[in-house]
Amino acid sequence: MKVEIYDQFYNVAGDLDPNYLQQLAKYVDVRMRQIARASGAVDSVKVAVLAALSIADELHALRQSHEQNTESLRETAERCLKLIDRALQQSA
Repeated sequence: MKVEIYDQFYNVAGDLDPNYLQQLAKYVDVRMRQIARASGAVDSVKVAVLAALSIADELHALRQSHEQNTESLRETAERCLKLIDRALQQSA
């Protein structure tokens, strides 16, 4: 499949859904254009590296948030189980 990112065309092979792949390519393209505007960088390699760092930062932040949410959910579930155990013990 052919995708366009930052005015360059790339042939991408794989098992990804073509629509999903187009969405990914558009996301990268938009990020590269944002970085280029904000930084004034002209070199496409530099823009690509800066965009990759930005996307990696976003991914890292989302992973941290997911871990925190998972831990919070685990703690809430444990409290609920303790309450249920107490209620069951009192009714027995």
